[in-house]
Amino acid sequence: MNEPGVQSLMDQETLERRVRNGETPAWVAAHWNSFRDGLLGERNGTPFPCFFGAESVQQGEPIYTAVPSMSDADALLTLRDRVLEYLESYRDHADRASLVTFFKPPEEPLSEREYHDALWHILQTLHCHDPEPWPEEIPTDPDDPHWEFCLGGEPMFPTCRAPFYDQRKSRYCPIGLEITFQPRALFENLGVTGDTEAGQRARDVIQDRLEGYDGVCPHADLGDWGVEGDREWPQYMLSDDESQAPDACPITVTRAHPKPGARLP
Repeated sequence: MNEPGVQSLMDQETLERRVRNGETPAWVAAHWNSFRDGLLGERNGTPFPCFFGAESVQQGEPIYTAVPSMSDADALLTLRDRVLEYLESYRDHADRASLVTFFKPPEEPLSEREYHDALWHILQTLHCHDPEPWPEEIPTDPDDPHWEFCLGGEPMFPTCRAPFYDQRKSRYCPIGLEITFQPRALFENLGVTGDTEAGQRARDVIQDRLEGYDGVCPHADLGDWGVEGDREWPQYMLSDDESQAPDACPITVTRAHPKPGARLP
């Protein structure tokens, strides 16, 4: 961690120092300032809805990396390596050590549909080049309520901020795409999964804050993992305009390992 280079893993102290000293590209500094201000600030007199995320940033717990492209194969393979490196170390770093990933913004503004396409291209690439098999206990069909994205044998919840959110400012980033990877084990260790009393209380608090912060009702796709009728994948990048969001999950998951044709090192 904290090696030189834009695609290294950085703890929050290192990221802040590099931004302050002008050692990062301008887009990384802009991402960090937007992320920090969004999670630690208020809107409509309401703090950021996810109090776990806000408290973790306040305590300097997340781990960060930056990716210079949403589509370049080498950049995404390096992201794969950084996520795997993170999975090996986050438990020893902090209780709420999610991985926050800043992507270099495109040269021209993208539509909501294009951001959905970019997200699923990234996740599909990570899956196709996963050095570990898909976990046996996780279904491969995204329409199963127990499906969730996995990498390196770890189920996780990737959640996005992007520029197209006109109303849901809790998901808004004016710079470009951000993905925060949160392993399921992180929620389990905190005792706040959806099947626990603490998890349900946390969900109620977050939903109340969402309505105040965003000024609109919580999104209809928000739900709990494993609950019949709820699906995990639409929550990764909530729709703002339903006509631009995918109707079915645009990822193909297989248990074949290694993947045929995958360019593994």
